[in-house]
Parts: sequence; C-alpha cells; structure tokens
Amino acid sequence: MLSKNKIKSKLVLSLITFFLIFSLTNFSFAEEGKVENLEEKLTHLRKIFNSSPYYSDFKKTEIINAAGDLLRQGVSFSDAKNIIENYVKKSIDDWGIVRDIKIVFAIILETQQEGLPTQPLINKINEGFAKNVNKSIIISVISAKAENLKQANEILNEARQEGLEINGSEEIIEILASSLENDVPQEALSWLVKTGTKEGRSIEEITEINEELSYLSLMAYDSGLSTEKISLLFKKAIDSSSNLADICENIQKNLESEISTAKIESGGVKPSTTLGSGTSPTSLTGSETTIGGTPTQEAGEAPTETGGAPEPSTPPAEETPSPPEN
Repeated sequence: MLSKNKIKSKLVLSLITFFLIFSLTNFSFAEEGKVENLEEKLTHLRKIFNSSPYYSDFKKTEIINAAGDLLRQGVSFSDAKNIIENYVKKSIDDWGIVRDIKIVFAIILETQQEGLPTQPLINKINEGFAKNVNKSIIISVISAKAENLKQANEILNEARQEGLEINGSEEIIEILASSLENDVPQEALSWLVKTGTKEGRSIEEITEINEELSYLSLMAYDSGLSTEKISLLFKKAIDSSSNLADICENIQKNLESEISTAKIESGGVKPSTTLGSGTSPTSLTGSETTIGGTPTQEAGEAPTETGGAPEPSTPPAEETPSPPEN
C-alpha cells in the first residue's frame, strides 16, 4: 500500500504536468490567435480604401504592408487606422498619399525600434490633421519631433553613464524633447537632469524647472535673441554655481535682463515664429489653416481678437455720393 507521502508526491507531479500541458496549449492558441488578429486588422485597414476609386491593389498593398510593420512593433491599431483614414480623407492624390503615409510610418517605426515613445509623434499627426495643416509640414514637424526625442534620450544616456539612476525615463524623454522644441539648449537640459538627479530631485520638480526654462527660452527667442545668445546665457549661469536653485535664478535674471534690453532696442516683442513665416517648422501651432480659420496662440504671444466678424468700415465723408438733384 502506498504511503500518504507517495500519494501526495504523485498528485503534485500530476498537477504540475497538467498545468504545463495546459499552459503550452494556451500559448500555442494565443500565438495563432495573434496572427489571425493581425490579419483581421490588416483586412479592416484595406477596407478604408473601398470608399475611394483612386487606389489600385498595388498601392493599397504598399500602404497595408507599411501598416503591418507598425502593428507588429506594437503601435496601436487605432492609431494606424486614424492616420490612414485622415490621409485618404484629405486628398485624392493617391501617389502622394502612398509616399506620405510610408514616410510617416517609417518615422514612427524607427522611433519605436529605438525604444523611444511614439505617442508624441502620433499626437502631432492628429493635431496637424485637426488644424488642416499641409501634409508636407506635418512630415517636417514629426521629423523634427523624432530628432528631439533622440537627443532627449542621449541626454538620459549621458546621465546614466555617470552612474545616475533615473526613474520614469519615458516621461522625462517627452519633457526634454518638448524643451528642445522650445529652443532650450541641449547642454542646459543635460545639466538639469544630472544636477537634479544628484540632488535627489523628483521628476515633478525637474519637470517644473524644465517648464520654467522652456518658457524663459521661448520668451527670449520671441524677443529677438538668437539661439546662440540664449545658449551662451544658459552656459554663463551654469558655470556660475553648482547649486540648482542658484543656477535657475541666474538663468532667469540673465534672460529677463536680455529680454528687457531687446524690447527697448526693438521697440517691442517680435511675433512668435509660426509655420507661416517660412522658417523650418517644429510646431503645428499658429498655422494659417487651423479649424475655423482661428490660429492657435503660442506661449509668450499677445492674444489676438478672433471672436467674430469684422465691423463694416464706414467710408470717408468725402467719398459718400451726394443725393441726386431734383
């Protein structure tokens, strides 16, 4: 007769074997389901073109294959679907759309493969379509955004190479990338991350300081200061002390002083750089083709009146025709 211990051992072994078989079976079915799910998604994306007569099977396949690469890398189906729908809806230039969609998808895919957050890029694309921004400008903006994300990641990697432990890296990358977009010098951001981490500052504190620096930098640029001048002012303040609070205060004083001087010399603040100014765009705000024709205000820019239709002008008195003589 088997002892109780042997019976227990056999039961445990049987349970382990059962769970192993069950897990492997489920894994196999899950993998098959994953493939089927991907195929279903691609089939659904292909249906987007049914409403348009401008797409050959070859062109559809080009776009769907690019979308498949995104989905396999973990980009959400809804994001890929929205991008394709927006492009198809906005234009009938199918060859141009095929090219543009593939470029946009390639930028997102490269960013994803480098382990960087792609949501900032997708947000920019959605923002551009919502404001009816020209498609070529959307590509320029997300290209610049992708480059800023790479530079932000380099800043974190430099800090890690010095032995610093940084939590919430994806969040910080997005914050730093936005600051680079606002012309905060990369050296200043690198200093902020390293010094803030060494002093034990939280992500929230570093974010607050970063936002303040971004605001000051944008105000300085709007006042006519060149990027080189802004970088020099940041460097001067950083070299003046090793304390984070003191350096931030010096940056603020230096920039405010230069801004005041620039205002006096120019007689006012120059308008913020917008997409319509002919410069290389890094932001979708201020476009001439926003919803309802109302441009979005940028930070540091005086608000404009867009509340209603313009008042009809009264012609000068001398131009008013005299009544006919009887």
